[in-house]
Amino acid sequence: MKQVELIDVSKSYDKQTNVLNEIHLSINRGEFFVLVGPSGCGKSTLLRMIAGLEEITGGVLKLNGEIANHLPPKNRNLSMVFQNYALYPHLTVEQNILFGLDVKKVNKKEQQKRLTETAEMIGLSELLKRKPKELSGGQRQRVALARSVVSEAPLCLMDEPLSNLDAKLRAHMRVEIRSLQRKLGLTMIYVTHDQVEAMTMGDRIMVLNDGKVQQIGQPITLYNEPANTFVASFIGSPKMNMGKAELFVEKRQIIIENKLKFHLSPTDLMNIPSDKKMTVGIRAEHIYPASEHNATHYLEVANVEQLGNETMIVFEELNGQLWNAKWPGQWMIHPGDKVPVHISVQNFCFFHAETGQLIQPAYKEQEQEVVAN
Repeated sequence: MKQVELIDVSKSYDKQTNVLNEIHLSINRGEFFVLVGPSGCGKSTLLRMIAGLEEITGGVLKLNGEIANHLPPKNRNLSMVFQNYALYPHLTVEQNILFGLDVKKVNKKEQQKRLTETAEMIGLSELLKRKPKELSGGQRQRVALARSVVSEAPLCLMDEPLSNLDAKLRAHMRVEIRSLQRKLGLTMIYVTHDQVEAMTMGDRIMVLNDGKVQQIGQPITLYNEPANTFVASFIGSPKMNMGKAELFVEKRQIIIENKLKFHLSPTDLMNIPSDKKMTVGIRAEHIYPASEHNATHYLEVANVEQLGNETMIVFEELNGQLWNAKWPGQWMIHPGDKVPVHISVQNFCFFHAETGQLIQPAYKEQEQEVVAN
């Protein structure tokens, strides 16, 4: 069942320029839905419009099938977790958690029951008498989360709740939030600019840029079949390697940035688009290490990052673009080295040279998907 529905929703502050353009979206009950995009793309504004904290300029918002454009926030039956926690410094953890229930005049016995259950679930039982200044960042985030959970609202909105935490704590809290959402069966709308959070947490992701929807879909679909060059470069870490390509059918060749030449087999010619000029993209893990016997190219190394379990290699510029490779294990490679690599056109995504729209995803990926099914 659709719990949240946006029909051609727009937002403008000056009645001339839209910061959000005709957003069309449905979110199902119990879904973990992520809004992701660069700073200033409109994702937090969209969340605040759902919450009732921002006015909707155009279009229709429906909650549980009912039009909610002018419904006050208190009547929308939702909770919200903010980026800055928004805790009252003079109140204890217990008082902060129960504040919303006090406002709603929930009886004291019910308040204590919910508090006990929530504090135990989120690991705050020992901290209830402390004040926010006595807590770490992760503990404060748990309090903000507990305040949302204790309200028992079926819809929870989160606006970049982990951005103030360090990397290790963020990874831990991602797991905690996702587990809690599944356990309680909440519908969660989660805003982030971090594509790793989006990929690891969301059932579905919506990518926003300049107030416009770029793509909506499952994380793996956005990774394998990005709708355009923006999604391709935004989703995935490191971003997809991109380059301008020219196809020469008669010579059975494709040349990227006038530097990388690929000879095409009859199968390749059948499976790649026939446009003469395109933009191609390839993921870092599809630039493979090679020996002299199976190398397709030799690339000069610009930088090496040793991560222990894998090695990130940055190759010299292809007409202004650095390409990344991700190799499992530890590789003793140094800047300035020319290393043999194996690159297959089967792993290329093809995009329209002018519009940037996807023409065709990597056809090797399509074949693997058919076998898996």
